[in-house]
Amino acid sequence: MNPFESVSLLEDATALDRLVAPVRSATQSVLRSQRVKDLLHGVWLGHPLHPTLVQVPVGAFASAGVLDLLPGHERSADVLIATGVLTSSPAAVTGLADWSEMHEQQQRVGVVHAATNGVALVLYTASLAARARGNRSAGRLLAYLGLGAIGFAGYLGGHLAYRQAAGANHAEEVPHLVGPGWHDLCALDDLAADGEPKLRILGEGATAVPLLVVRHEDRIDVLSDRCSHLSGPLHEGVVDMAAGCVTCPWHGSVFSLEDGSVRQGPATAPVHAFDVRIDSGRLMVRLPGAG
Repeated sequence: MNPFESVSLLEDATALDRLVAPVRSATQSVLRSQRVKDLLHGVWLGHPLHPTLVQVPVGAFASAGVLDLLPGHERSADVLIATGVLTSSPAAVTGLADWSEMHEQQQRVGVVHAATNGVALVLYTASLAARARGNRSAGRLLAYLGLGAIGFAGYLGGHLAYRQAAGANHAEEVPHLVGPGWHDLCALDDLAADGEPKLRILGEGATAVPLLVVRHEDRIDVLSDRCSHLSGPLHEGVVDMAAGCVTCPWHGSVFSLEDGSVRQGPATAPVHAFDVRIDSGRLMVRLPGAG
């Protein structure tokens, strides 16, 4: 087995659930304001905020590691480590907000990622204390141990993002599967005008795309069905015609029926809204701008 593949074992390490459950519960009880959660998730930014904020402490710690090797740069290294320690909290809070809305396999890896970062923060704080006492050798040693912990935590973060697709846009593939022009989706008579969400499949085989269809009186809205957060089935969610939105049944992300934009996180990327027309009693759909 590739030694890096062993990290995948964390995904099924159910023993971690004893730690995951109380931390998730505590996080969700503290983060009750939807406005605050959307701020932390990065809904306003269009993608997760956490990876952006992480750059500051990681960059500061790595730069301090370089300066610690150069004579005469002791004070600069101290300032960078202090900067990293101080800016770790905002990065951690945004990461915790995202983590609380992940599925269980991601949360198991994520809790180890967070714990490793916590160890690194303790080591860097101890490094600052040693430097303040004039023990620069111990301060450098503790800092390099902290940098090692940060490196491993970063690897776990990469596993979350690239192997487990945490924070990725799970609706991104739709324009690559749906060809240009109008497509015959279904008979109009197959759709009751009751405002209830319906699932219809556009295409077949490997390029089939599930779509959410909502018909209410004379209005028909069609969105890509998979939530951009973690692929939740929107057709199983709740439609609010008065507000013109649908809520994902998995983690509560809310999307506009009109244009697929995010009304409420944890999703940060929109889902795709389709143009519609009726042709000889058939519902035809196309992606905007697709000809």
